[in-house]
Amino acid sequence: MDYRRVAVLIPALDEEESLPGVIAALPPGLGAVVVVDNGSADDTARVARAAGALVVHEPERGYGAACLAGMGFLRLLPQPPEVLVFLDADHSDDPAHLPALVAPVLDDQADLVLGARTSAGGPSVPLHARLGNRVVLVGVRWLFGAAFDDLGPFRAIRFDALDGLAMDDRNWGWTLQMQIRAARRGLRIREVPLPYRRRAAGRSKVSGSVWGSFRAGLKMLYTLLRERLMRVER
Repeated sequence: MDYRRVAVLIPALDEEESLPGVIAALPPGLGAVVVVDNGSADDTARVARAAGALVVHEPERGYGAACLAGMGFLRLLPQPPEVLVFLDADHSDDPAHLPALVAPVLDDQADLVLGARTSAGGPSVPLHARLGNRVVLVGVRWLFGAAFDDLGPFRAIRFDALDGLAMDDRNWGWTLQMQIRAARRGLRIREVPLPYRRRAAGRSKVSGSVWGSFRAGLKMLYTLLRERLMRVER
């Protein structure tokens, strides 16, 4: 499979321990591997460069802010990617499964492929995070008629289709906003079940605490309501 059309975007905040392993596990021949240093206090940027990644700096903390900065960088490349893969820096998702995500997009069978964490993460994801995930997914089904198994960050999407979603969430609503907008605009969406494991090092900025999950949950509920009230442009 020709991976030169594929770029990988990895938002990273204080992930110097796990990031080298994530980059090393990616399949060879990718068009670009971009790490967005989201205001790290450690050597995240240095180890990313040492591992061969391109580094973008986005000092505004927020998952969505980091993703938007990476997308902006990729648009300016002489040859922007056809497919963009989003991957977390904590090694909880295995980069070796990237071919399973990108194949349906490269084969023009899907516009967006979501890595659905097996059993929504099972014991590797804290109970409070799993429960919050289920509540939000019920809300998506009820408000938008779209059924998903997960909101996991490991995903592949056609770059032009992503641009068409006009993404603007700057923190915890990013994955939810993408799925809602993709469904409302009629993109071909596929979910691929993938194993999930505990992060390689450090602590999650969201599910690592009940308070972090609570704040993320509030943002997702806000995102549900905001997206429901928005007019859909096709």
